[in-house]
Amino acid sequence: MKKKLLAALLAATCLFTGCSGSSTDSSSTGNDGSAAGGNTVKAGFVYIGKIDDGGYTQAHDAGRKAVEAMGVETAYIEDVPETVSDTCDAIRTLIEEGCNLIYTNSFGFMEGTVEMAKEYPDVKFAHCSGYQRSDNMSTYFGKVYQARYLSGIVAGMKTEANRIGYVAAKGIPEVIRGINAFTLGVQSVNPDATVEVVFTDTWYDPAVEKQAALELLNKGVDVIAQHQDTTAPQIAAQEKGAFCIGYNFPTSDAAPGAYLTAACFNWPTFYTDDVKRAVDGTWSSRAYWEGLAANMTYLDDLTDLCAEGTQEKVDTAKNAIISGELEPFTGPLYDQDGNLKVEEGVKMTDDEIWNMSWFVKGVVGTIPA
Repeated sequence: MKKKLLAALLAATCLFTGCSGSSTDSSSTGNDGSAAGGNTVKAGFVYIGKIDDGGYTQAHDAGRKAVEAMGVETAYIEDVPETVSDTCDAIRTLIEEGCNLIYTNSFGFMEGTVEMAKEYPDVKFAHCSGYQRSDNMSTYFGKVYQARYLSGIVAGMKTEANRIGYVAAKGIPEVIRGINAFTLGVQSVNPDATVEVVFTDTWYDPAVEKQAALELLNKGVDVIAQHQDTTAPQIAAQEKGAFCIGYNFPTSDAAPGAYLTAACFNWPTFYTDDVKRAVDGTWSSRAYWEGLAANMTYLDDLTDLCAEGTQEKVDTAKNAIISGELEPFTGPLYDQDGNLKVEEGVKMTDDEIWNMSWFVKGVVGTIPA
């Protein structure tokens, strides 16, 4: 399942070391954490899920392991609730363990990270998927919507019912733009297909995720996509004889009879770059948001279950996105009520895409308040 991500790591770093799997763990390569003579750095990671979740947190932890392979010491705390107090407690624990560069990997950790960045001005912080920054606090994410668009092509060519389901976590722009990009990819090859969305209001709850997928499958969708942290929607699809699109991490072995591909993050790309900046003294607060061209996101290998001709369609779109010829969010774009939102030929800006709060035409469902 992990062959693509592990190959990238091995090519870049030759070998990485793992951690013990406890909820609080610290690992070291045995040197001073300075990565060949630079500033001494110990990187701490606050995770919303478990490092073996087969999805979001496991993908982040691959980035942490790549940092260790650079010769930099790391520590992590997993399964942290998205409350300010829990976030602050986890960060404080890592700082007390000697961490001077802190990464928090979920949207709900933002306020706690902001609070700790103020309390510890000499510590560097970076928050994943948020929007608040300061002199010692960055934000970072990947333009996974580009890979979402490609996965939409896969789903649009596979569906026979022209009804695709999407299990979504929260009604925030991060999730909304992914649903929209996926839908636009679907419609680029199958204008008659629709994407029906069910929100779970949770990032990580296998039982809830699976139930949401079953709800959609029982309505007649024949492909399931997701913005969730586990493989539960994929397992539901396989049990119902449908097909699935994964997220975050290659998971073909979770539902081998249903899995088509997945829109994935390559977190080592960001983490190794950011830690290198801290080690060599060039780190500064920034808003990092890169995609396919930077190898920050990618589409997993297509399986043999995909429709004939899918690879060619995906490759054409991928090359066009990387070259800049194709921006998925280019007008004319209509919302789900048929109102023109983006004029023909106009490309949405990064800021507009980042803050997207409306569904494109073809999405069935309502954004929760």
